[in-house]
Amino acid sequence: MKTWIKGGRVYISGRMEETGLLLENGRIKGFCSNREPDQGDVVYDARGAYVVPGFVDIHTHGGAGVDVNGASREDFQRLGHFFASQGTTSWLCSILTDTCEQTLYTIREAVAHKKEHKNCANLAGIHLEGPFLSREYKGAMPEHLLRLPDVELVAEYQKAAEGNIRYITISPEVPGAAESIPAFKEMGIAVAMGHSGADYETAWKCIHNGAVSGTHVMNAMKLVHQHAPAIMGAVLESDIYCEAICDGRHLHPGTVRFLIKMKGMDRMVGITDSIMAAGLPDGNYKLGVNDVVVVDGDARLKDGTRAGSTLTTGQALKNVIAFTGKTLAQVLPMFTENPAKVIGLEHRIGSLEPGKDADVVILDSDYNVKDTFVKGHRIV
Repeated sequence: MKTWIKGGRVYISGRMEETGLLLENGRIKGFCSNREPDQGDVVYDARGAYVVPGFVDIHTHGGAGVDVNGASREDFQRLGHFFASQGTTSWLCSILTDTCEQTLYTIREAVAHKKEHKNCANLAGIHLEGPFLSREYKGAMPEHLLRLPDVELVAEYQKAAEGNIRYITISPEVPGAAESIPAFKEMGIAVAMGHSGADYETAWKCIHNGAVSGTHVMNAMKLVHQHAPAIMGAVLESDIYCEAICDGRHLHPGTVRFLIKMKGMDRMVGITDSIMAAGLPDGNYKLGVNDVVVVDGDARLKDGTRAGSTLTTGQALKNVIAFTGKTLAQVLPMFTENPAKVIGLEHRIGSLEPGKDADVVILDSDYNVKDTFVKGHRIV
């Protein structure tokens, strides 16, 4: 059976075009302006709407009442359905620094969900945020569980994950961090630098060794000083990607504009860094081992430290458009092709090219998510 998405404005190669989109067998078959559906085909009326690639969130700790660190395969299913309702079609579950036992539990439950999931966003893999992180810039990380880089431990995690760990955040200044990057890359894991007060030279050593991005840049990170550019200076000067939490709290709108101007849109990655409170009212929640209080949508530990966000990808997209005055077509790469490139999945997801997964989001004229298709299946 084929699905024809007709009547909308389709995002193709950086611009919006008046055409249709044909989905078949879970893949994008091609574009269709004048062709007519066959009998029995499904036709989706996208008149007045935008037809864009599904969003890719490579850094999230939860939502809809589910905390990734304690999630069962059933919890992952519920979480994936919530994400799809917000326009996310592919995501990495971010495991906060935790005990080895709890980390292995979460990895196994995530993999079990990945094998059997349906009617939800595709869990593309796992992101380890720690435990090889700086104590000084730990943010919401439990300090007693932080440790020196251990390639054998990550290999154990990757074996349990059946190769599905795709991303890890490390702090460059932790002894052995830079030296461990080639081994992580050999395991198929992209390396990000974050939770760090590293000096400029140490950060560049990690970049030269293969680090590809900065984790939630300018948050839990030493900033630029004219005499000591530090990790932030290396992130800005280099060609690595920049994760950005665009909720208006973690980064001022002017800071978002500054980052885009410095890095270029092709090196910006919109993330949510969301916690289990995303999609829910203010109240008391968990983030791994931490107790979190959400007031006015702002998630913090009891000592006032920010602890993730309550952001969704759909809202983040709208925020960036509002912050920058840029068009939908200009902003979309932050949430689609760029994150796909960070984790090496751009051959499958991130754009509406024929042959790729049929991951499609329908946005109304105000950029709200109307419908989501994951591998050609309309999420209900």
